[in-house]
Amino acid sequence: MSPAELEKQTEKLEIDDDEQEIVEGQTADGAAPAAKKKKPKKKKKKAPLAPGNSLVIQGQVQHQAEPPTIPVARLFPEGIYPEGEIQNYKEDNMWRVTDEEKRYLERQEHDNYNEARKCAEIHRQVRKYAQKTIKPGMTMIEICDLIENGTRNLIEANGLSAGIGFPTGCSLNHVAAHYTPNAGDPTVLQYDDVMKIDFGTQINGRIIDCAFTMTFNPRYDPLKEAVKDATNTGIREAGIDARLCEIGAAIQETMESYEVELDGKTYQVKPIRNLNGHSIERYQIHAGKSVPIVDNGDQTKMEEGEYFAIETFGSTGNGYVVEDMECSHYMKDFHAPHVPLKLARSKQLLNTINKEFGTLAFCRRYLDRLGEQRYLMALKNLVDVGIVNPYPPLVDTKGKGCYTAQYEHTIVLKPTCKEVLTRGDDY
Repeated sequence: MSPAELEKQTEKLEIDDDEQEIVEGQTADGAAPAAKKKKPKKKKKKAPLAPGNSLVIQGQVQHQAEPPTIPVARLFPEGIYPEGEIQNYKEDNMWRVTDEEKRYLERQEHDNYNEARKCAEIHRQVRKYAQKTIKPGMTMIEICDLIENGTRNLIEANGLSAGIGFPTGCSLNHVAAHYTPNAGDPTVLQYDDVMKIDFGTQINGRIIDCAFTMTFNPRYDPLKEAVKDATNTGIREAGIDARLCEIGAAIQETMESYEVELDGKTYQVKPIRNLNGHSIERYQIHAGKSVPIVDNGDQTKMEEGEYFAIETFGSTGNGYVVEDMECSHYMKDFHAPHVPLKLARSKQLLNTINKEFGTLAFCRRYLDRLGEQRYLMALKNLVDVGIVNPYPPLVDTKGKGCYTAQYEHTIVLKPTCKEVLTRGDDY
């Protein structure tokens, strides 16, 4: 709405407490007045603006605040959320588009799709603000707080029923994944850094997993373009009955067609062969099927109704990652057995994990936020007995010339077509 239209709208809201003025030469009872008199109009204050200059007219929010604080449910009062990008399946599955049975099955899943679309819309709005706000000089903790607070506000975080899908990854340079700062981490974002932002949202365990790479030095643009193109290739090749190895082969071919020049040296972009995309189920971020980014010979097929995170990682290093650095990510094993715990502190910590995270991934900052203290020994005990799994940072070759990038989208294989739930104007 333009400023002129807003002015007209607010003028209509003006209220005159004494609309009937006392007209010259006549009083309210018809008698002649002692002197002509007019009461001044009392104007009601203009409709206020929400934080960040969001327009509010008659209680209806028109725009998101900055920083994002307005629950996305208020932006869509009818409860219907934007559809993602629709892609048709390949020729042998084109019949699904018009098949009545498949169309009927798809209509039965509307509520589930709408729930996932809400999560995706929250991701788009939070990352839009993050992309224009994050700058060199910010600490990693400040960056994660910006993203996670925005997610909590927009999704109206409520324990296991709605909230953050997993800890915000902000892995730098040769670190490809699973880095988020622990309390006290002084790391500061630099102009020459390559940062992978990987965060998720969830409602009733329906997890949306989506990632992008941020750089400030344009010399890394070819690296980002290679990985973005590879991810889009994986999305294009994905579909019902598609073999995972064939998707990986297409991704690999795309990514390896790119080169990056850094400091006078040319590097071929390599897919990180031991990192994969994955299927997603409720409260289970890695649900059993892995989507390779190289041809690994896996003949497993994708199936109707499945949700997948299609993610690719490119590197100017070895194209292979190992675990290193201090661990921050943890997740309760989805199939964790019942293990008698001897330490009372371990039992207390497990109760907190069950209540707040269930089988969703968490990090040490989240435990700090809940007021947990002196929990490292108890956490180690839960790891040692197999109840909780640690996920340390995954790093390629440390040294000059090694940089990694990531792009990721969540898709759903609907009966008639595939939907890229997290697609946005940015990527």
